[in-house]
Amino acid sequence: MALTDTKEMLLQAQSGGYAIGAFNAENMEIMQAVFEAAAETQSPFILQTTPSMLKYASADVFFGMARGLSLDYGVPVALHLDHGNSFAIAAKCLRAGYTSIMIDGSKLGFAENVALTRQVVDLCAPCAVPVEAELGKVGGKEEEIVTDDPGYTDLAEAEDFCARTGISSLAVAIGTAHGFYSGKPVLDLERLLQIRQRVNIPLVLHGASGLSDADIQNCIKRGICKVNFATELRNAYTEGVKDALQQNPALYDPKEFGKLGRARVRQLVIQRMLVCGAVGKARA
Repeated sequence: MALTDTKEMLLQAQSGGYAIGAFNAENMEIMQAVFEAAAETQSPFILQTTPSMLKYASADVFFGMARGLSLDYGVPVALHLDHGNSFAIAAKCLRAGYTSIMIDGSKLGFAENVALTRQVVDLCAPCAVPVEAELGKVGGKEEEIVTDDPGYTDLAEAEDFCARTGISSLAVAIGTAHGFYSGKPVLDLERLLQIRQRVNIPLVLHGASGLSDADIQNCIKRGICKVNFATELRNAYTEGVKDALQQNPALYDPKEFGKLGRARVRQLVIQRMLVCGAVGKARA
């Protein structure tokens, strides 16, 4: 199956009351693990790369791996730029063949965020590639930016922002944070519900690594259609590699120690797809 885009995938999730898992794939092994989990559970999903990942390998490399695996496994998958931080990187990923783009102008003022987002929407429109944007500030560290004082998404601004930009999905700030949590997060679920009542496009939850299953499902019940997972996948892969090398310190073949890292990620992704309610939806 060829790569698909996120627009119809998220609209189906919105109407069906479930969410699509979006997984940051740092290398081939993590990407393979996500495909294996999706094929086993018959779950549609989204693969994501960030600007820092694109410094590690090019957009063309990630596209090539994703396209090849999509043909091998035959499950619905979109390739998405996560937290795109410039018009230039959005254009680079669009040219490479990405089927979904996020432009993150949330660190800018409202007017500047609108202007940048509208530029990217206009860029992607001729290719019918959907655009995600963010309003408000999700806390924690994302890329090289640390946000110690996150700002919640404003209800009136959310409605205005969507109308002025023409985006296909909106990432909202309701108390989540990127990275692992040092304490129990307090989510503003009432704010999320009110945003959903004002905004009719699919809503996105960033900073889900470390949230409880109940937290994620409560957000999905209130309108979240896409849930991002990144930090916990990196951690699972790394712990698997560490365990493989500890069990056999003489191991030198990366294919061998990569197997255990891949298995740990696959197990985690299956669990997250179950929590999102996406299992079996690839057959729908």
